Amino acid sequence: MLLAAVTLFLLAAPQATNPLRNAVFDGYQRLFPLERTADPVVMVLIDEHSLATYGQWPWPRTRVAELIRAISELKPASIGLDMYFPEPDRYSPAAIADSLPVLTQGLVNVLRSMPSNDEQLANTIRGRNVVLGIAADLPDPRFPNAPRAAPVATLGGRHMNLEMHAGHVGSVPAIDAAAAGQGMMNSGQHDVVVRVIPLISNVQGAFVPALSVETLRVGMDAGMRIEDGSLGLLTLRIGDVTTPMHDDGTVYVRMSHYNDMPKLGAAEILGGKVDADRIVDKVVLLGMSGQGILDYKTTPLGEFVPGVALHAQMVENLFNGVSLVRPDAMLYLEALTLVLAGLTLTWFIPRLPALQGINLAAMLVLVLVLIGIVAFRHFHMLFDFAWPVIGTLAVFTTTVIGTLSEAERQRRQLRDQAARMAGEVDAAKRIQMGLLPDPRELATDRRFDIAALLEPARTVGGDFYDCFMRDEDHVVFLVADVSGKGLPAALFMASAKSHLKSAALRGGDAGEVLRRAQAEIERENPEQLFVTAFVGFLEASTGVLEYSSAGHEPPFARKSGGTPERFDTPGGPPLCVVDGFRYEAARRRMSPGEWLCAVTDGATEAMNTKKEFFGVERLRTSLTWMPDEIEPDELVKRLREDLQRFAGKAEPADDITLLVVRWNGA
Repeated sequence: MLLAAVTLFLLAAPQATNPLRNAVFDGYQRLFPLERTADPVVMVLIDEHSLATYGQWPWPRTRVAELIRAISELKPASIGLDMYFPEPDRYSPAAIADSLPVLTQGLVNVLRSMPSNDEQLANTIRGRNVVLGIAADLPDPRFPNAPRAAPVATLGGRHMNLEMHAGHVGSVPAIDAAAAGQGMMNSGQHDVVVRVIPLISNVQGAFVPALSVETLRVGMDAGMRIEDGSLGLLTLRIGDVTTPMHDDGTVYVRMSHYNDMPKLGAAEILGGKVDADRIVDKVVLLGMSGQGILDYKTTPLGEFVPGVALHAQMVENLFNGVSLVRPDAMLYLEALTLVLAGLTLTWFIPRLPALQGINLAAMLVLVLVLIGIVAFRHFHMLFDFAWPVIGTLAVFTTTVIGTLSEAERQRRQLRDQAARMAGEVDAAKRIQMGLLPDPRELATDRRFDIAALLEPARTVGGDFYDCFMRDEDHVVFLVADVSGKGLPAALFMASAKSHLKSAALRGGDAGEVLRRAQAEIERENPEQLFVTAFVGFLEASTGVLEYSSAGHEPPFARKSGGTPERFDTPGGPPLCVVDGFRYEAARRRMSPGEWLCAVTDGATEAMNTKKEFFGVERLRTSLTWMPDEIEPDELVKRLREDLQRFAGKAEPADDITLLVVRWNGA
């Protein structure tokens, strides 16, 4: 029933599944951004530098004409303008004469006799393969007729559902008549991720291509036709260039990173600072990127780019034969994979052990994800694995729940046994905590202070610490963490603690102590557990600290008035991982009042209810806020409170051990 419900929902309400589907498709683009193989297009941007050099936008049409003339001299294949000019230029001589009544009549007559800026721009673009942009929109009384567009041939009987637009906004007649073509600039709102671009649309009854398509067509001096394709798609042909598209004339844009795209500033072109090789025989798209112009779009790569960049991406896609579509049949293929995966789980889960059942479900999920990736990478099609995965997991969960009644019966049998063991575990906890020393017993030596805290994640755990005097001038302290949790870790902890203390009392530097302890622990380690440990020897008379680490969290040290500094600990892997490993020791001199804080990974990996880790940086921040003259006992107490505030009501994931050593001076 659940499988049928999810499948019907997927087929009957595809729009409701779009948000998750779009997230999957954006994920494909981010994981595998388009690798550029050729650069057929160059963007010329009216950027901040160009606006600062030549004045704010809009520029006089004569300035735009000058820019187009400068681009044309570099012999591009065509020039596409991601802009339009719907109103006469207010900087034209006649317009200036009408707006300044203080001018003499003679000067007014001279200005009115001069050609308008619109005429000068029209004369410039005429014969230069310039394509103007239009904005398909609601009807506009200034443009009652359909836009002028090159004829589009159609071949095949399939009905096309092209996007319909009742009106458009274009350029004044003089400029419009001089252009080699017109292309739609529509590419989505700036606050919406632009995934789909129309290659061709129906504007007031005329087939109008996108700006990218028309600029490429003009540059190739080719015709354009639409043919029936496979899988319910259409095929757009521009000369030798072919690309599939949906029956509404749209395609998904295959994205590359904006910073990698060829682009030039308008000021560079006008200043004659551009090598012709960067533009010759290429499609040039002129657009705006100045921050005040607000022609910016959001891409699936999470980039905020000028709108002209989307047209440039589309030209690259067309020229390089790159496409990205989602046939209508893909929805039914997704439903079919969901049904097959669900039936497979329904048949096998009751017949498999729990672990194998989980592995089967994980394998099916992985296969669905791989189908999506392969379809994207090698077939340029979009397969949404999200809902098949959700349905597969839902079926798996439902099937597993059916086995819980038997598990509950067994749990009741075990509950009585657990009650009997509870008393034994409590006794084990008391014994374990009794093995740990009380740092206050070393308080008679005023040259240093030590405080420590251990909180098992369970009743008993695998963390431990130790501190003792090796001789009258050397205090030994260590913090360690046994792999695993619970009773096995607690038993192994007792053995490891004993061997580490024995190794330290027999002399040698910190590295030698770890080597000696590893050899002894390994002889009593049938379960192949391992131990991380940090060992330090503090010479109380001088403040010299000798230390070594076996795969343990580096401690922090902080001088009076300073900030916490994380140790660069020498050493090597955890104990009982690499036989015969030679651990190295390091030395540093502590300043009077300087303290050291060592923790186990239960502190740095403490999680809150949002599954966020406390982490090393939060630990550093917490230690930074501690007062300079704080006592070790108080420091341990405050640090534990910080951890508790962070974790909130989340269950502890690991044992927490904190140890603070402060050297007060000789």
